[in-house]
Amino acid sequence: MNVIDIINNSDKTVFSFELLPPLKGNDAGKIYRTIESLVDFDPKYINITTHRDEMVFIESADGTIEKRTVRKRPGTVAIAAAIQHKYDIPVVPHILCGGFSKSETEHVLIDLNFMGINNVLALRGDGLKTDHIFKPNSDGHANATQLVEQIVNLRNGKYLESDLKNSAPMNFCVGVAGYPEKHFEAPNFETDLNYLKQKIETGADYIVTQMFFDNQVYYDFVDKCRAAGINVPIIPGIKPINLQNQLTVLPKLFSINLPQELATELAKCKNNDDAKVVGTEWAIHQSKDLVTHNVPSLHIYTYGVSDNTRKIIKAVF
Repeated sequence: MNVIDIINNSDKTVFSFELLPPLKGNDAGKIYRTIESLVDFDPKYINITTHRDEMVFIESADGTIEKRTVRKRPGTVAIAAAIQHKYDIPVVPHILCGGFSKSETEHVLIDLNFMGINNVLALRGDGLKTDHIFKPNSDGHANATQLVEQIVNLRNGKYLESDLKNSAPMNFCVGVAGYPEKHFEAPNFETDLNYLKQKIETGADYIVTQMFFDNQVYYDFVDKCRAAGINVPIIPGIKPINLQNQLTVLPKLFSINLPQELATELAKCKNNDDAKVVGTEWAIHQSKDLVTHNVPSLHIYTYGVSDNTRKIIKAVF
């Protein structure tokens, strides 16, 4: 079932979460254990992240430096298909601009369609760490709006090769990202909101937000979206803090603010166990309030840690 249909057909807030594919060389056991620890709470869909190639520099025995291209987490399509088949839960693999050509993207979407996966989250993705600005691949998309357009074209049976015969349409439901505190590269919130509106007008079905730790930020974001004419469901993304250093790392990496009360409590923590307790309690508080406000879905960024997600969902639903 499409995510948009799941949301529209539900009379209450549903639960979903996000997983990372296993690192190269690892099996899927950890992912399966995470799902099995949460499946009793009836997750309505599961997002699977996608990761581009990275440039790494390796020093040889003779002291020379070799530059290599590696992909640390391959297999998004395969693990997504395995999860949907094994658990009969809709999966939402991420589709990226960064690191992929238009042709590669089309092939991935064709494979997903063949496997009965008809939900995707369209993202620009990050640039290479060695680049100061985002650079699309040769014959790749420069932004998520262009990526959404390609996926929507496939809905209408329009492929990159315009002379294809008997081209079949694909029934993809498309989600996109929204940034309640604006994307870190946007010059201002209004510009970022305009980019988001373009993605919706191009054909995206719903929005999933970047993590936030102050619910008022989310509520204000929804109000601004509605005032701008964006009327699709806006799903809040919740990230339970589980490491002490996330007090400083998360604001830096994601250009977000932590409320003073949360920052003060995290600063008191002596170790990661203490931080995890504080982060879990904060996420429970956030989630209860969001459900009270009838948000369409409560989307948890697990990052491979499921015990705190289980506590949150058990306390909320």
